Amino acid sequence: MCGIVGFVGTNKVKDVLLDGLKELEYRGYDSAGIAVLQGEQFSSYKAVGKLDNLVQKVADFKPKGFAIGIGHTRWATHGKPTELNAHPHLGTSSYVVHNGIIENYQEIKNQLTQDGVRFLSQTDTEVIVHLFEKHLAVEKTPFEAFEKTLSELEGAYAILLATKSMPDTIFFAKNGSPMIVGVNDENEKVFASSDAPLIGHAKDVLYLSDGDYGYVSPTELQLFNSDAKNIKPTFSPLPTSKLSAQKEGFRFFMEKEIYEQSDVISDALLGRIQDDGINFDELDPALFDGINEIKLCACGTSYHAALAASYLFERYAKVRASVEIASELRYKEPLLLKDTLFVVISQSGETADTLETLKMAKAAGLKTLVICNVDNSSMVRLADASVLTRAGIEKGVASTKAFATQMSVLWMLSLYVAQIRDTLTKKAMQKQLHALREVPNSVKINDALHEKIRRLSKRYLHGHGFFFIGRDVFFPLALEGALKLKEITYLHAEGYPSGEMKHGPIAMADPELFTIALMPKTLLYDKTKSNVEELSARDSTICAISPVTFDKADDFIQTKSHDHYMLEFFEMMVALQLLSMEISVRLGNDVDMPRNLAKSVTVE
Repeated sequence: MCGIVGFVGTNKVKDVLLDGLKELEYRGYDSAGIAVLQGEQFSSYKAVGKLDNLVQKVADFKPKGFAIGIGHTRWATHGKPTELNAHPHLGTSSYVVHNGIIENYQEIKNQLTQDGVRFLSQTDTEVIVHLFEKHLAVEKTPFEAFEKTLSELEGAYAILLATKSMPDTIFFAKNGSPMIVGVNDENEKVFASSDAPLIGHAKDVLYLSDGDYGYVSPTELQLFNSDAKNIKPTFSPLPTSKLSAQKEGFRFFMEKEIYEQSDVISDALLGRIQDDGINFDELDPALFDGINEIKLCACGTSYHAALAASYLFERYAKVRASVEIASELRYKEPLLLKDTLFVVISQSGETADTLETLKMAKAAGLKTLVICNVDNSSMVRLADASVLTRAGIEKGVASTKAFATQMSVLWMLSLYVAQIRDTLTKKAMQKQLHALREVPNSVKINDALHEKIRRLSKRYLHGHGFFFIGRDVFFPLALEGALKLKEITYLHAEGYPSGEMKHGPIAMADPELFTIALMPKTLLYDKTKSNVEELSARDSTICAISPVTFDKADDFIQTKSHDHYMLEFFEMMVALQLLSMEISVRLGNDVDMPRNLAKSVTVE
């Protein structure tokens, strides 16, 4: 959600900025812009909509020699998607780009307006550049003006600021939103909000921590922490390959990522499944000492993974498991007891609501664990322990392989805790390990299944809504199936426990209500079948996903017969992903970048 790039160097400022913004498109955006400073001359370009619109605007802009530049893709929070609201934002002689939300912006804006400042945008970001220039007029140096500005900002931010007062320098700050600084052998400096834009332009990177700020120039990189102490930067090597981020012949990144789930799940399992149990090298068993509850906290797709995992922790590890939506937990004054292991789940490791709950848990003295796809992310660096899902780069906004690897890791983690608590017999553990080894095969897609779903999808382009229903872990999977459909088709869908249909929702049943029924053979099949029959009797259109033929289904997607319900879970997960994608394709939607959504949600 929103992306930042920056560059200090020679001859390639435009290419670095545009290439970086291209790599950040997956995060979701509605406008984009760049500002380049050469000497005392700023050149600024903005465009609403796709990045191609900005590329066309800068076609004749060909800067040569040394320059500094900042760029941004914006996902609207304050103010509509317009060029005036797009970043970078201009003061009298300075430009700024910003991710996050300045919570006290209205107070600052009111004061600046009284001082005679005229605002051009509706954004919170614009106050930063005007506040900086207010302090610039009285402070001894531009950097002291920047420090003064930061001291008055409240909220989350990643900031890059360029000013004519120091035309070879970019000021930066990070608090709650991700920011990375890269350097190369030419001593050029590159900024971005994730790794991908830096690949090919930087050799080593510095992952900024909350409260870090400073400035870069051709000869310097000065870093200060939240206590205003000058600290030595600690760099890490940057990967050099972007191959995994390419479509490789698939129509969409989402399609590619659905198909590669077998490989990434294999990566997630690698080295963690032993002959007699589960091993996580990155975890100390002492993390679970004195733990009587596991509290799982997440948002969106990761919340559905958490909800499914709660069944597994209680079933196998015999430990109380509770699940929280991060945006709710932040404000409900929760009881955070020290015998609770607080587990956060996030693809990016930067999800703002989830990150804040992690900080709450840390402040309350709880042990913390993060399940995440991105090493060196904010959550990984903050939590006591972390387990990486190894999903690789996921560019489709609607999550697929991230969910698959989260579920694989959480299933293993439930068994790991079961080992520690000695709640499974050797025979029962062996059954689980055998099933886990079969997961990569269960998610492999055969052409017949995909073609069946593609042809079936044309029947689901209308109607007044969808019910996705399932029992046990298939209820969270139903929630996830409904979310996938909503995200990329813009059709109304709801996920329900099958047994809850009779408690109200069944009133909506008619031929224009589509029911997607998850009917696993190995878990509560007869109970689920009875619930689906109730809907069928009220004339709802039924699409059954099951290994068992169901004569009351209007449409039937047959899955393989397995001896473990989790293998059915993973195979049905793939069917739901493909169904949503193919409906979206028929509706002519942008599968990879659905409207109004962002990949990494770094605002509240």
